[in-house]
Amino acid sequence: MQRFKLRASLMAAVSLVAIAPVAVAQVDDSRELRAEEIVITGTRVANRSALDTVAPVDVVSQEDLTQLGSTELNQALAVNVPSFNFPRPGLADGTDTIRPATLRGLAPDQTLVLVNSKRRHAASLVNVNGTVGRGSSAVDLNTIPSASIQSIEILRDGASAQYGSDAIAGVMNVRLREAREGANVTVSYGWRETEYTVPVQTVSNSGNTSVVTPLIPSRYPTGQATRERSDGHTATVSAWVGLPLTETGFLTLSGEFKTQNPTQRGGVDVRQQYALVNGALDPREATIDRFNAWYGEPEVDQFTLFANAGHELNNGVSLYGWASTQFREALSAGFFRRPQDARNVIEIHPNGFLPLIQPDVLDTSAAGGARWNWGPWAMDSSLVYGSNRMEFTIRQTVNRSFGANSTTQFDAGGFEADQLTFNFGGVRTIDAGLASPVNLAVGVEARRETYEIFAGEPASYQTGPAGGAGGAQVFPGFQPSNEVSEDRTAVGAYVDAEVNLTPKFLVAGALRAEDYSDFGQNLSAKLAGRYDFADWFAVRGSAQTGFRAPSLQQRFFTATSTNFINGVPFEIGTFPSEGAIGRALGGQELTAEESVNLSLGAVLRVADFTLTVDGYRINIDDRIVLSENITGAAAEAELRARGITNANGGRYFLNGVDSETTGVDVIANWGFEIPEYGEFNATLGANFNETEVTRAPTPFVTSTGTSFVRFGRVNILTFEEGTPKDKYTFNLDWKKDKFGATFRTTRYGEVLSPGTTAASDLRLTAKFLFDVEGRYQITDRASLAIGADNVFDEYPDPSPVGAAGQPNLNSTGNTPFSNYSPFGRSGRYVYGRLSFNF
Repeated sequence: MQRFKLRASLMAAVSLVAIAPVAVAQVDDSRELRAEEIVITGTRVANRSALDTVAPVDVVSQEDLTQLGSTELNQALAVNVPSFNFPRPGLADGTDTIRPATLRGLAPDQTLVLVNSKRRHAASLVNVNGTVGRGSSAVDLNTIPSASIQSIEILRDGASAQYGSDAIAGVMNVRLREAREGANVTVSYGWRETEYTVPVQTVSNSGNTSVVTPLIPSRYPTGQATRERSDGHTATVSAWVGLPLTETGFLTLSGEFKTQNPTQRGGVDVRQQYALVNGALDPREATIDRFNAWYGEPEVDQFTLFANAGHELNNGVSLYGWASTQFREALSAGFFRRPQDARNVIEIHPNGFLPLIQPDVLDTSAAGGARWNWGPWAMDSSLVYGSNRMEFTIRQTVNRSFGANSTTQFDAGGFEADQLTFNFGGVRTIDAGLASPVNLAVGVEARRETYEIFAGEPASYQTGPAGGAGGAQVFPGFQPSNEVSEDRTAVGAYVDAEVNLTPKFLVAGALRAEDYSDFGQNLSAKLAGRYDFADWFAVRGSAQTGFRAPSLQQRFFTATSTNFINGVPFEIGTFPSEGAIGRALGGQELTAEESVNLSLGAVLRVADFTLTVDGYRINIDDRIVLSENITGAAAEAELRARGITNANGGRYFLNGVDSETTGVDVIANWGFEIPEYGEFNATLGANFNETEVTRAPTPFVTSTGTSFVRFGRVNILTFEEGTPKDKYTFNLDWKKDKFGATFRTTRYGEVLSPGTTAASDLRLTAKFLFDVEGRYQITDRASLAIGADNVFDEYPDPSPVGAAGQPNLNSTGNTPFSNYSPFGRSGRYVYGRLSFNF
């Protein structure tokens, strides 16, 4: 089947040539193919184009990032890069605000993110709920506004030997805009105009009172409910200005303000809401609004500033630097607490309550560096700092243990991570009598990372005199016992060489040694080559080892939160694996992940048509994962023995999962002009990807003989089938005179949303999403765009509401769409955009 899909995609790519009318004209030389753009990622050779590299590099232009409705950088990349996915989960606490993305189906923190070739800091959030990317702490790309970006280069190849930790799946390099003149202001507004249908339960649900069952079919006789929504209204104002900095320098200032209203895609809550009255249903059961969940996009208010500068001194030294700050205030929800819920205080919330989670995120960065020549060496040295701080306020909630004296809003504390990186290196050429000089690069990197958890107000975590569940419902605050302040250092040295052994044969190699203060040393190596059989055809390949160090978040994060397991709420504590509680449940010291990456590909160029096909295999040993939620009497006894009273289950991070990922990337591009109809640029992409877990941690057996499964069925299937096995993208840009348009199609392949048993698995079938945008140049300085993402209002397959005794993915009816959907579940987005150039 995979071979058939690959042949089909190749035939589709080649067919782009065949469908062209006879009157196709050669593209003007001034319209340089995107694939011929000079790249700086994956190579340290100057003036290397994307099609001349030994490994595949995608170049996503500024236009690609803005010619769609969404203003999120992650979403723009998802529709432009076939192997990149952005699931957009909901009801996942802080993950609703900082949402992870994946490259080649691997973890979000297995892709290294650079800004101007310098390492970007990770978010302080670690994803601990049931989403794709569970257990990871990755860079938040949405802290970088599109107005500040010139282009993004994505190296789809392992590169730990070149760049260090995290570059297992690949490298993403954001190149900032460099302008000393000109300016732009862009205003966009859009909203979700959509309709969705969800199933409604007609039999009693496991664990819920069956007397409510007759009310459901009487209100929804067709067994489903259809809901029209006009929500998610989003306004964005972005701008940039280029200023001269003396005679040779530049200062580019960029800013963005965004306000986003929430979307709600919840289903019908089928549960009995109120306690019985004299043995009969409360009359309010028949009239209560059963769309009581907020399951969708968060509410967001966000302001970002970015500055990028460069200046050349008279002595030949070039100075450069950038700085950014973003404040994001988001609001999302937890699961609805029914009036009769034991965690509710009926005097405060007589009709139940929907607890709200408000993360306030402050992200800052600053960098400064210099480039100069030292004899034959081109030198570069820099110092880069980044910080991400996340504070939580829990609203519209209650601390059950304080009874009617509880407040409804709590400061729950939060966490912060920062990173300081120093680089010093040089590049030179050495004439060795070969077909080209040897391009030699050497350097060192020193990095200091810190991580801090700070406690919330006492009422957010305390257990009061009324008894029952203690702490703020949905998100108990961080306690003083959770507070940590940890740091580590890492020092690395590398050597990198690239040379043409013959005019047709290019080879490259790299070696990098790293030393971490908390777990030890690592050595990574890479060997790559490329052979050009002719100007129009080449093959390329690489073999390399890689690694990813455990993050401080994974080593030291600790908190308690509410998790629903088969519809039943549990208070689950996350504990450091090396601490006493973690070890009692099977934890151990964390060490680095290690990988072996192999790739083989081909490059075809025929006039203005280009085609690249790259296959890969990535074997990863000792992947760092978040364990199962370990519950039961034995687990609870272990917690009580160590003084933990606010949790009845636990989990921790551990090594122990080995995986093998194989796949193929196909990218075809054709730029052409038809004199009567205008200029066209067509891009067809495809990714085929499959991951297999080849080893999982064995169950942990306590001294009393109790066995704890540490990594089970749901987590294994998430690795293997939680991201699309195939994805196709087709993009057609058209321009003539003052008019322009973009037509885009994305096909997301099948995804598995795993349940606790095979009977409750849900296979999300393949879906096509269509986007369209039309543009008109009003004047030389002003342009207007109108469009729609997901024109045909496509949704993922809904999760059925579970029958009695059957564990499932939608036990309450509140969550009809899986968080595993690779394109979210928000429906059609319509928008307009007005842009002014100065």
